[in-house]
Amino acid sequence: MKYYLISFLILNSFFCLYADENIEEIIVTAELTNNSLYDVPLSVTIIDDLQIKNRNAQHLDDILYTIPNMNYSTGSSRGKFLQIRGIGERSEFVEPVNYSVGIILDGIDLTGISLAASTFDIQQVEVLRGPQGTLYGANALAGLVNMISNNPTDSFYSELSGLFSEYGGKSIGAIISGPINNDIGYRIGIKNYQSDGFINNDYLKVDDTNNIDEFVGRIKISGDIDNTLYEFNLFYADIDNGYDAFSLDNTRTTLSDEPGHDRQETSAVSVKIRKKLKNNSELDFLLSHADSELQYGYDEDWSNVNICNDTACDFSNFGFDWWYSSFDNYKRDNNNYTIDTRYSSNISNIPWVLGVYYREQSIDLIREYTYLGNNFKSTFDTENTAIYGQFNLPFSQNMDLVAGLRFEEREAKYIDNNGAAPEDFVCIAIYPKPESCLFNNEYKNSENFWGGKIALKNQISENTMIYFLVSRGYKPGGVNIDGKVDEENLEYTSEIMANFEIGAKSILFDKKLYIQTSFFYQDRKDVQTKQSLVTSIASGLEGDTCPCTFTDYIGNAVSGSNFGLELEMLLMVNNNLELSAHIGILETELENYFSYSHVGSDPTKGIAVNLSGREQSHAPSYQLSIGLSYKINKYAFVKFDIESKDDFYFSDRHSVKSDDYTLFNLLIGYRKDKWEFNIFGKNLTDESYQTRGFGSFGNDPRKFYETEPYYQYAAPRVVGISGIRSF
Repeated sequence: MKYYLISFLILNSFFCLYADENIEEIIVTAELTNNSLYDVPLSVTIIDDLQIKNRNAQHLDDILYTIPNMNYSTGSSRGKFLQIRGIGERSEFVEPVNYSVGIILDGIDLTGISLAASTFDIQQVEVLRGPQGTLYGANALAGLVNMISNNPTDSFYSELSGLFSEYGGKSIGAIISGPINNDIGYRIGIKNYQSDGFINNDYLKVDDTNNIDEFVGRIKISGDIDNTLYEFNLFYADIDNGYDAFSLDNTRTTLSDEPGHDRQETSAVSVKIRKKLKNNSELDFLLSHADSELQYGYDEDWSNVNICNDTACDFSNFGFDWWYSSFDNYKRDNNNYTIDTRYSSNISNIPWVLGVYYREQSIDLIREYTYLGNNFKSTFDTENTAIYGQFNLPFSQNMDLVAGLRFEEREAKYIDNNGAAPEDFVCIAIYPKPESCLFNNEYKNSENFWGGKIALKNQISENTMIYFLVSRGYKPGGVNIDGKVDEENLEYTSEIMANFEIGAKSILFDKKLYIQTSFFYQDRKDVQTKQSLVTSIASGLEGDTCPCTFTDYIGNAVSGSNFGLELEMLLMVNNNLELSAHIGILETELENYFSYSHVGSDPTKGIAVNLSGREQSHAPSYQLSIGLSYKINKYAFVKFDIESKDDFYFSDRHSVKSDDYTLFNLLIGYRKDKWEFNIFGKNLTDESYQTRGFGSFGNDPRKFYETEPYYQYAAPRVVGISGIRSF
């Protein structure tokens, strides 16, 4: 906890201010109306385009370290499964998933398909913590990530960008922007980023099985015609990444003979219209559509056919092979449509908004798995319809009441081909089965939800606002579709959360210091928890000797609580020196939760593991980011930052934890006229730390599948250069 001392010393430097430059106002667009960051009664982090550039961020997961109480799970080529304040998903396989953290890009809903969340040409990223039950409903129980791309320029502008780094990292990008006429402008950008990855495959003798290959293109056309704002966004992403991350030896050296992949092709469009009406009112319309084809596959055994040669598990010692070979592949076709219409007005100085929302999503899945006689197929369709509203009631010159409410109806329909045959039905062909021998599982569900917030904000001085917030969010229930799951756990219920928050925002010392603090307590009911059954391939019994197959399912804990604080600070010490700090402290626990899927349980004997009082998974108790930026002269600058995170459990199924870690990053930059050059180093001390782990099975035939922990490691030290030339 030595870094808290560093933070304390920084905070004491407030009394040494003598800067001429001021902190600029930042607008939060993810609220129902555009408001200043310093006036929103909510815990929000803003990452602007300069911060993205200074971190050489290629993807959303590259900037999550600077956001208090935000974590992510890998298990793929990117950290696309997000957690805010310890709440969020860790993976997605067969089971239909309802997400806790929403992701929006220019009005396009990327929730669940966030591999496409490139930071190329992004103006700012807004992270709203806590349930966004009024604005975004079912997919924002924990919070929301809102990404906004850069707008067209008033005059012609173009730029070329490039990057080279260790491990074969390279990128090239291009942007052109300008006016079409006096009213309408355009912006077009394309970028390709590639990397060999930092994994070596010793069996195949190659170093690119965990590679990155991502192409992103976007077009934005916007303008103001007759008091009507128009915005058209076209987005395309073509991602072909490898996935070869787990090693039997817990190193960055793998032995797989069938490296996996993580692919996504997304075509998306959004149309926004804002009509300014009389009496200081507006009508907003949003239409968006995203069509994504996703494919995720991995070598389940992490090994090869020669793994036992000249070892204890060699064929010659037993007369049979100890090793197994298995590959698991998931193909998803994800389509979603969104329509959102809002009417806002300011009558008698009481701003209010009323909106109607509709979302339709369809996900078609094909699973190709070594131990399935037939490909598993499913369709998951959902429709969300909602009406919502929010108003701001001034109590006095300095005090406002902000209240919002949302009513939402969700219709869900699920079908797969894994249903049981009628008792009197006999199938002649057993393996594989013909289509006539496959029967459907069907599940339908209709739920009604409500969420909202009440916030009281008080401008206690010209420069300081304090607020108290109560908000309610929800996450729909669902169904576990695998026949191995017992009847008691076939369905799981909706999760409801109440969030209580006290915070303050201040701009002090003649706009040289911005500080934001929030204290929160979240009361969770029917907490949805990810579980997994580990079944022996040989015996078909749970908990028996591996090699094993894995059946994921979702269950409910009775309750849980998440509480902590968030602190963010930006300090302009003088014209050359800028300091920043981002601190998140989090305490979590599950209550009244007895797990039959924990590695220490024995479901056959009715023995469960009591996880009550234990920390929730992927919920580190502290996160810290401290940054320093210093202008060497008019053109040159240096940025140095420290990132630190506490250890955390990887799963509620076992007790394997990550290591705590501290990273040091450095950037030296030069900007003059139309040129920009950067030399950067990430993880300068080459810290080895984990982003995902397993602890409930054994996968190494050389150790006769003895249960042990396995880890996926984050990137080692990476050094590179980047540059931008504008015209």
